Amino acid sequence: MKQAERTAKLLFSDGLTIATAESCTGGMIASELVNFSGMSAHFAEGYVTYSNEAKVKNLSVKEETLKKYGAVSEDTAAQMALGVQKRANADIGIATTGIAGPDGGTDEKPVGLVYIGCAYAGRVVVRKYRFSGSRYQVRLSAAKRAFELVYDTVVRFGDK
Repeated sequence: MKQAERTAKLLFSDGLTIATAESCTGGMIASELVNFSGMSAHFAEGYVTYSNEAKVKNLSVKEETLKKYGAVSEDTAAQMALGVQKRANADIGIATTGIAGPDGGTDEKPVGLVYIGCAYAGRVVVRKYRFSGSRYQVRLSAAKRAFELVYDTVVRFGDK
Protein backbone atom coordinates (compact mmCIF):
# COMPACT_ATOMS: atom_id res chain seq x y z
CA MET A 1 0.00 0.00 0.00
CA LYS A 2 1.59 3.22 -1.18
CA GLN A 3 0.27 5.25 1.77
CA ALA A 4 2.14 2.96 4.16
CA GLU A 5 5.36 3.28 2.17
CA ARG A 6 5.18 7.07 2.14
CA THR A 7 4.56 7.12 5.88
CA ALA A 8 7.37 4.63 6.56
CA LYS A 9 9.81 6.82 4.60
CA LEU A 10 8.74 9.81 6.68
CA LEU A 11 9.26 7.89 9.94
CA PHE A 12 12.72 6.83 8.78
CA SER A 13 13.80 10.26 7.53
CA ASP A 14 12.54 12.13 10.61
CA GLY A 15 13.59 9.46 13.12
CA LEU A 16 10.07 9.20 14.52
CA THR A 17 8.43 6.38 16.47
CA ILE A 18 4.82 5.27 16.12
CA ALA A 19 2.38 3.19 18.13
CA THR A 20 -0.95 1.82 16.91
CA ALA A 21 -4.33 1.37 18.58
CA GLU A 22 -6.66 -0.47 16.25
CA SER A 23 -10.25 -1.52 16.67
CA CYS A 24 -12.03 -1.89 13.32
CA THR A 25 -8.79 -2.34 11.35
CA GLY A 26 -7.82 -5.27 13.56
CA GLY A 27 -4.06 -4.96 13.12
CA MET A 28 -3.92 -3.98 9.44
CA ILE A 29 -1.90 -0.85 10.19
CA ALA A 30 0.64 -2.73 12.30
CA SER A 31 0.84 -5.44 9.67
CA GLU A 32 1.66 -2.91 6.96
CA LEU A 33 4.28 -1.19 9.09
CA VAL A 34 6.25 -4.38 9.69
CA ASN A 35 6.56 -4.93 5.94
CA PHE A 36 9.41 -2.39 5.94
CA SER A 37 12.90 -3.49 6.87
CA GLY A 38 14.25 -1.36 9.70
CA MET A 39 10.81 -0.59 11.10
CA SER A 40 11.75 -2.11 14.47
CA ALA A 41 13.54 1.15 15.27
CA HIS A 42 10.34 3.12 14.57
CA PHE A 43 7.35 0.92 15.48
CA ALA A 44 7.15 1.02 19.28
CA GLU A 45 4.13 -1.22 19.83
CA GLY A 46 0.59 -1.90 18.73
CA TYR A 47 -2.71 -2.86 20.28
CA VAL A 48 -5.84 -4.37 18.82
CA THR A 49 -8.42 -3.11 21.30
CA TYR A 50 -11.62 -4.51 19.93
CA SER A 51 -13.57 -4.46 23.19
CA ASN A 52 -14.41 -1.44 25.30
CA GLU A 53 -12.69 -3.11 28.23
CA ALA A 54 -9.45 -3.31 26.24
CA LYS A 55 -9.71 0.35 25.27
CA VAL A 56 -10.02 1.33 28.94
CA LYS A 57 -7.37 -1.09 30.22
CA ASN A 58 -4.68 -0.58 27.58
CA LEU A 59 -5.29 2.91 26.21
CA SER A 60 -6.76 4.84 29.13
CA VAL A 61 -9.99 5.57 27.28
CA LYS A 62 -12.41 6.93 29.88
CA GLU A 63 -15.42 4.78 30.70
CA GLU A 64 -17.49 7.97 30.76
CA THR A 65 -16.50 8.66 27.15
CA LEU A 66 -17.61 5.21 26.06
CA LYS A 67 -20.92 5.56 27.91
CA LYS A 68 -21.65 9.06 26.62
CA TYR A 69 -20.38 8.85 23.02
CA GLY A 70 -19.78 5.16 22.35
CA ALA A 71 -16.74 3.30 21.06
CA VAL A 72 -17.25 4.70 17.58
CA SER A 73 -16.82 8.41 18.19
CA GLU A 74 -14.46 11.31 17.76
CA ASP A 75 -13.77 11.42 21.49
CA THR A 76 -12.90 7.73 21.69
CA ALA A 77 -10.59 7.93 18.67
CA ALA A 78 -8.78 10.90 20.22
CA GLN A 79 -8.36 9.16 23.58
CA MET A 80 -7.16 5.97 21.88
CA ALA A 81 -4.51 7.85 19.89
CA LEU A 82 -3.29 9.82 22.87
CA GLY A 83 -3.43 6.76 25.12
CA VAL A 84 -1.31 4.58 22.87
CA GLN A 85 1.17 7.39 22.24
CA LYS A 86 1.66 7.90 25.96
CA ARG A 87 1.72 4.20 26.85
CA ALA A 88 4.36 3.44 24.22
CA ASN A 89 6.26 6.69 24.77
CA ALA A 90 6.10 7.15 20.99
CA ASP A 91 6.23 10.29 18.91
CA ILE A 92 3.00 9.35 17.13
CA GLY A 93 -0.12 7.50 18.20
CA ILE A 94 -2.57 6.39 15.51
CA ALA A 95 -5.98 4.92 16.29
CA THR A 96 -8.97 3.56 14.40
CA THR A 97 -12.48 2.85 15.61
CA GLY A 98 -15.50 2.17 13.45
CA ILE A 99 -18.22 -0.09 12.16
CA ALA A 100 -16.89 -2.34 9.40
CA GLY A 101 -20.18 -4.19 8.85
CA PRO A 102 -22.02 -5.79 7.34
CA ASP A 103 -23.96 -5.70 10.62
CA GLY A 104 -23.86 -3.39 13.61
CA GLY A 105 -24.82 -0.12 12.01
CA THR A 106 -27.60 2.21 13.09
CA ASP A 107 -29.15 5.33 11.60
CA GLU A 108 -26.91 7.44 13.84
CA LYS A 109 -23.80 5.30 13.31
CA PRO A 110 -24.08 3.50 9.96
CA VAL A 111 -21.90 0.71 8.64
CA GLY A 112 -18.74 2.23 7.19
CA LEU A 113 -18.47 5.00 9.80
CA VAL A 114 -14.86 5.23 10.98
CA TYR A 115 -13.01 7.72 13.18
CA ILE A 116 -9.24 7.90 12.90
CA GLY A 117 -7.19 9.75 15.49
CA CYS A 118 -3.56 10.81 15.38
CA ALA A 119 -1.63 12.17 18.36
CA TYR A 120 1.58 14.04 17.53
CA ALA A 121 3.51 17.09 18.75
CA GLY A 122 1.06 17.89 21.54
CA ARG A 123 -1.96 17.74 19.25
CA VAL A 124 -4.65 15.20 18.50
CA VAL A 125 -6.25 15.29 15.06
CA VAL A 126 -9.37 13.20 14.40
CA ARG A 127 -11.00 12.64 11.04
CA LYS A 128 -14.41 11.13 10.40
CA TYR A 129 -15.01 8.91 7.36
CA ARG A 130 -17.88 7.02 5.79
CA PHE A 131 -16.55 4.12 3.71
CA SER A 132 -18.51 1.72 1.55
CA GLY A 133 -17.96 -1.80 0.33
CA SER A 134 -17.39 -5.11 2.04
CA ARG A 135 -16.13 -5.47 5.61
CA TYR A 136 -12.62 -6.00 4.25
CA GLN A 137 -12.89 -2.94 1.99
CA VAL A 138 -14.00 -0.72 4.89
CA ARG A 139 -11.08 -1.95 7.00
CA LEU A 140 -8.59 -1.49 4.16
CA SER A 141 -9.87 2.01 3.39
CA ALA A 142 -9.54 2.94 7.06
CA ALA A 143 -5.96 1.65 7.20
CA LYS A 144 -5.03 3.65 4.09
CA ARG A 145 -6.57 6.82 5.50
CA ALA A 146 -4.78 6.24 8.82
CA PHE A 147 -1.42 6.32 7.02
CA GLU A 148 -2.49 9.48 5.20
CA LEU A 149 -3.47 11.08 8.50
CA VAL A 150 -0.11 10.26 10.07
CA TYR A 151 1.74 11.70 7.09
CA ASP A 152 -0.41 14.85 6.91
CA THR A 153 -0.20 15.46 10.65
CA VAL A 154 3.57 15.10 10.82
CA VAL A 155 4.08 17.35 7.80
CA ARG A 156 1.67 19.94 9.17
CA PHE A 157 2.87 20.04 12.77
CA GLY A 158 6.45 18.80 12.45
CA ASP A 159 9.61 20.83 12.45
CA LYS A 160 9.87 20.84 8.66
